Amino acid sequence: MSLNLKSDERHFLLKLADCPADLRAAQRLRYRVFVEELGATGPTVDHRARLESDAYDQYHDHLLLIDRRRDRGNLDHVVGAYRLLRSDVALTGPGFYSAAEYDLAALEGCGRRMLELGRSCVDPAHRGGVAMMLLWNALAEYVLRHDIELMFGVASYHGTDVGAISQSLSFLHHNHLAPPEYRARVKEAQYQRLDLVAPDQIDLRRAKQQTPPLIKAYLRLGGFIGDGAFIDRNFNTVDVLLMMDTARMSERHKQAYTRRSAARA
Repeated sequence: MSLNLKSDERHFLLKLADCPADLRAAQRLRYRVFVEELGATGPTVDHRARLESDAYDQYHDHLLLIDRRRDRGNLDHVVGAYRLLRSDVALTGPGFYSAAEYDLAALEGCGRRMLELGRSCVDPAHRGGVAMMLLWNALAEYVLRHDIELMFGVASYHGTDVGAISQSLSFLHHNHLAPPEYRARVKEAQYQRLDLVAPDQIDLRRAKQQTPPLIKAYLRLGGFIGDGAFIDRNFNTVDVLLMMDTARMSERHKQAYTRRSAARA
């Protein structure tokens, strides 16, 4: 899978990983971002090889943004990544990664073609530019190719102090909670309630400041969230489950999501 890029972007290549070296380069990027930058740890982190991986990697498609100017020999060439798992693969094999944190019965029983998203990351040197937009354009192609009807995945706040993000979590709960038929819920033993602040006490400016850009982006596209947050001590994050029903997206948002990079504003 590739995209036609404008002249100033030809050093980028978008593809699905199709060889061990590309997968290891994605795992190296994940190590740089999640482990070295954000402080993640856990039994599957390989500090010696500087790889962040898990048993689910073998079942996923790995969408990669490659910078052709960077060295492939030291696994430095992948500068953006998304991990993708279709429901037809998950439900006949490993299940969904998010099931470790959430009761996904509502989603698994909905009968729709779903795509679980995860491990989204961009190299620090490429943030604030076209990298994330290019990944989203390629993701849109993947969604259209596989007739995906519902996308979902864990999105994270850095750190594990829910008090520091209480305005944001409460705003999401009161304004973007999923419809009951899709309302996956954090498993009871790890359940962290989101409604920490009453609706009339929410400071919208602070709520927006506390909300990570990726979560904001999905909410602008009509996304909604599951019930509760999960505190992931290994990854040093507070997680919420984001969902997006492609059929419910407004036409304006759908066009914004699916436009090609050649039409970027």
